[in-house]
Amino acid sequence: MRSLLYIVAVIMIIGWLLGVFVYSATGLIHILIVLAVIALILGIIRRA
Repeated sequence: MRSLLYIVAVIMIIGWLLGVFVYSATGLIHILIVLAVIALILGIIRRA
């Protein structure tokens, strides 16, 4: 389950980077980075 969480976080970060640097999208793209950070934090908390 942890690896799936990290995969989702990486996909969200990549999507955010593409959205910011390629498409210059609005605030919806920033939601992806927030969700990715939350997923990473949850993964770290659950591992400890």
